[in-house]
Amino acid sequence: MRVILVGPPGVGKGSQATVLAKKLNIPHISTGDMFRSHFKNNTTLGQQARKYTDAGLLVPDQVTNDMVADRFNESDCLSGFILDGYPRNIFQANFLDQLLKDKGWHIDSVININADEKVLVRRITGRRLCPQCGTIYHIDTNPPKVENICDKDYHALIQRADDTKEIVKDRLEVYHTETAPLIDYYQQQDLVTNVNGDRQIEKVTNEILGILGK
Repeated sequence: MRVILVGPPGVGKGSQATVLAKKLNIPHISTGDMFRSHFKNNTTLGQQARKYTDAGLLVPDQVTNDMVADRFNESDCLSGFILDGYPRNIFQANFLDQLLKDKGWHIDSVININADEKVLVRRITGRRLCPQCGTIYHIDTNPPKVENICDKDYHALIQRADDTKEIVKDRLEVYHTETAPLIDYYQQQDLVTNVNGDRQIEKVTNEILGILGK
């Protein structure tokens, strides 16, 4: 089973991907996790990406593409995967199509998760992140057991610099301009199913599992 989750920032792609990966027994592949892994191991790709992230810039498409290609070479991807945050534009989608073709693989489903913009802003501004393990919490819907402390490794949680209200609105604009066209791209391949993400996590998960026939 090979699935792509798409949707605007804050809609819950990461939370859904984490749960679905466990239920389907396939890896959750996110750009954030890939970047952290390459940074931690100081790989050549990580060094290339860090030049941009340290400058507050987006990592170039080709560097991200190369990370995905590298990740697909790992054995756990043979049974499938859930992509979260990739592809983010048409260029990356074209690269992914060719990469999958070369491996004799194909995408089974693209799940487009939607929610009202006001809900998205509240979700993102209330988000807290463990800088050590990358676990994401929310002050309203998914707080840690101890306020502002990660349940897993007890590090102090942080709010990402780009999780402020002003920056969130800018990110939503970028999404609508750059990433939303992916929906049309995959609709042309008859792969897209729309899901309402403005509900409890469990309800969204159950609907997605039904779409996937699980």
